[in-house]
Amino acid sequence: QVQLVESGGGLVQAGGSLRLSCAASRSIFSFNAMGWGRQAPGKQRELVASITIGGRADYADSVKGRFTISRDNAKNMVYLQLNSLKPEDTAVYYCSANSAGAWDYWGQGTQVTVSS
Repeated sequence: QVQLVESGGGLVQAGGSLRLSCAASRSIFSFNAMGWGRQAPGKQRELVASITIGGRADYADSVKGRFTISRDNAKNMVYLQLNSLKPEDTAVYYCSANSAGAWDYWGQGTQVTVSS
């Protein structure tokens, strides 16, 4: 088991930036990858960014070039830098850990609201 706690969400105008943080309760080295997902009202949760133990990052097409995922293994932290935000990025953002090929663990989420 692992506890994932997100922070850093808030209200921002379109074009603005936010930095989300995720604190894990144990070593993130024990997971194949860490990621960030989001869920907008009335929509399914989607994975928008992931980063492997080796530091390889992948992004959903909708956020590529605007969002950047990073990790600090020493601090058991994962970050998501959100730039050039759009109203359609409004969602609850969740931190996730991938174990044995599945995104088994999710945090409680942090709300990001982008106003037009």
